[in-house]
Formats: sequence, structure tokens, C-alpha cells
Amino acid sequence: MTGDGADSSAGRDVKAIVRYLVGIALGCIVLLLLVGKRGELAAALHHLAGASGGWVAAAIAAEALSLLTFAWLQKRVLRLSGTAIPLPGLFLLALANDAIACTVPGEPAVSSAYRYRYYRRRGATGASAGWTIFTILIAQAIGMSLLLLLGVVVALAGSASTQGAGITVVGLVLVLAAGAVLIRRDLVLRLASAMVRSVDRLTMRRHGPTDGDPTTIAARIERTLTRMREIPLSPRSTVAVVAMATTVWSCDFLCLVCSFRAVHASVPWHAVLLAYGVAVVVGSLPVVPGGFGIVEGSLAVVLVAYGVGQVSAVSATLAFRIVNFWLAIAIGWLSFGVIAHRFRRGRASDAEPASEAGLQAVEAPAPE
Repeated sequence: MTGDGADSSAGRDVKAIVRYLVGIALGCIVLLLLVGKRGELAAALHHLAGASGGWVAAAIAAEALSLLTFAWLQKRVLRLSGTAIPLPGLFLLALANDAIACTVPGEPAVSSAYRYRYYRRRGATGASAGWTIFTILIAQAIGMSLLLLLGVVVALAGSASTQGAGITVVGLVLVLAAGAVLIRRDLVLRLASAMVRSVDRLTMRRHGPTDGDPTTIAARIERTLTRMREIPLSPRSTVAVVAMATTVWSCDFLCLVCSFRAVHASVPWHAVLLAYGVAVVVGSLPVVPGGFGIVEGSLAVVLVAYGVGQVSAVSATLAFRIVNFWLAIAIGWLSFGVIAHRFRRGRASDAEPASEAGLQAVEAPAPE
């Protein structure tokens, strides 16, 4: 049994590595096809070389505000579940989480697992940590859907296209459906519990009776899901959480707007929000971490399709990704190291009093 588990784990690792490499190759191909001619690439790099320092700083500030808002969103949702974690630590977590999402295959599972461990180490229960991650993921999906829907409406303003109206209606239905999931999350959690029980029954048939054993993984998961259903979320809190998640995306979008101004290009207001939404959605597909190459390609292609010059589109896109992707990776992994150092130091400080107490017990004279 151990050998079979090791083989399946190794197979999953190989598949993840292959998917990672294929995604990077696909991203590089998209970038090469996008650039096309050397003259256009040289012009885009020239725009980057002469970027406005003030607007670059504004783009960095917008991205930092996005991550700070995400940290505040975590604090708010954790507090709703009965857990209090200081904002500075959650901001470091947001930076590290962004770096993991941009570089490690297996998103969003890996970054969510990292946040779950951080919450537990800071005193959150399993139910509170799981409920927080679940709520934030749905709120972020709703926020991005709202921005994408707004981008479609702006792009179709003044157009009498019936197809465009149909896309808008479909987007609105998706937003409402996601909101209903967030409000009635207990139904989703019940469905998850039923799936866990089904998997446990199949495992019991294959490996012997484990039903009723409270130490099995399935039993622990089901107990956690049951406690998650007991955490309340009022309609007012739901609106606040969705508003904060939308603000996270809006600040990231503002970074793109500042990137246009940084390379001395006019902002295509009729298409920039739609292009941003499409790039984020395409980049979130589990092909390559951070959507490397895919985000750049889809963002520039949509902008060019709406009449933006190719040089302006490519230079603004590259400026945006330098801040949104590469700078985020560098700072995020530094934050990851800071968090790991703090946890090691905390464990060492906890071990010292225990060692001193044990030494005193050894040195104390035996009672007569």
C-alpha cells in the first residue's frame, strides 16, 4: 500500500512539473507571436526605458494598496469567524501568498494551503481557517465578475449588438449565482460533506471498515465542514466582504492604468477594463503559475483588437507585469522568509522556558 501511494504521489508530481513546463513554453510562444517584428519590440523597450518615474511609483503604490486591502479583507473575514490576527502579519502573508501564486504550480490550492497553515499557527481553528479561505475565494470571484461585467458594459456602450447584450445578461446571471453561493454557503458545505462521506465509503469498501472511526481524515474533514456551517455571515457582512474583494481587484486594475501613463501612452478607457478582466480570467487557468506569458499576450491582444497601437499595448502590458508579477515575486519571497524566520524564532522562545523548567526540576533536591 505504501508503494502504491508513493507511485501515485510521484506521478502527480511529474504531471505538475510537465504542466508547469508546458505552460511556460506556451507563454513564451505567445509573447514571441505577440511581438512579431523586432522594430515593434525595440519601440516597446524604448518606451519602458523612458518610463515616467512618478507614474511607475504610482503603479507600485496601487499594487501595494491592492495587497494591503487583501490583508484587511482577511482580517475582516477572520474576525467574523471569531479569530483576531494583527494586520501587519496578514500584510506579510498577502505578499508571500502573491509570490506563491505567481511561481508555484497547483494554484489556488498551494497558496490556500499556505494561508490555512498560517491561520492555524496564529490561533485560528480549522473551521475558522477553512471558512475564511472559502469565503474569500467566492468573494474574489464575485468581485472579478462585477469588474468584468462592467468592462463588457463599457466596451459595448453605444452598440446595438444583440450578442453584446446577451453576454451582459449571462455575466449578470453568473454574478448573481456567485452571490447566492456566498450567502447560502451552508448548502455548498453540505454538498462537500456528502462528497467526503461518499469517498469514505468507497475507501472503506477497498481497504476495510473504518466507518465510525473519529481519527480518519474523512471524519476530521466532515467535523470541520460541520463547524464551518455554524459560522454566521449576515447580508450586511456579505456586502462588505464583496466590496473589499472588488477593491482588491480595482487597485490592481489601477496599477495597469498607471502603467499606461508611465510609458506615455493614452489610456483606452473604452477597452482597458475589459482587457484587464479577460487577462485575469485567462491567467487564472491552471496552466502556468501567475499566467506568465498568457496574461501578457491576452491583455495586449484584446487592447490591440479595440484599436490600441501595438507598441503602446505591449509597452504598457510589460510595465504592468514588471510591477504586478516580477516585483511581486521578489518582495513576496522576502516576506515568505520573514514569516518563516518569525515562526522559527517563536518556536525557539517557546522552547527556552520549557528547557529552563526541566533543568530546574532536575537540579532541585529530592524531598526528604
